[in-house]
Amino acid sequence: MSQADIGLIGLAVMGENLILNMESKGFTVACFNRTVSKVDDFTGGRAKGKNIIGCHSIEEFCSNLKKPRKVMLMVKAGQAVDDFIELVLPHLENGDIIIDAETAIFLIRQEEQNMLRAKASFISAQAFPAARKAH
Repeated sequence: MSQADIGLIGLAVMGENLILNMESKGFTVACFNRTVSKVDDFTGGRAKGKNIIGCHSIEEFCSNLKKPRKVMLMVKAGQAVDDFIELVLPHLENGDIIIDAETAIFLIRQEEQNMLRAKASFISAQAFPAARKAH
């Protein structure tokens, strides 16, 4: 299989569905989850036979991405985002992109800005529950 156009970390319901949606639009997608058995369950189930690359380590995940690498985080807001940024960052280069697609309002902290400034571009995608009204 060829390298992935984008990678997504976090195989909860939203992560799996977003991966399947991207793949249905012609993109090859790499996936990783902290609980590695979820990767095997997903690639052997709903993603079987699709252009989805299941990865069992951060190193494998990053090495399966086309340059510039695009890494989307679909993990719980807060410390989990920080933890995955720290794990992914050593495997990225200038020009690579980290997309934070967590489901909470995001305010980037100074520590994260400093950590990311040296290597990767950082995008925060704010997703709001449907019931929430924008003011």
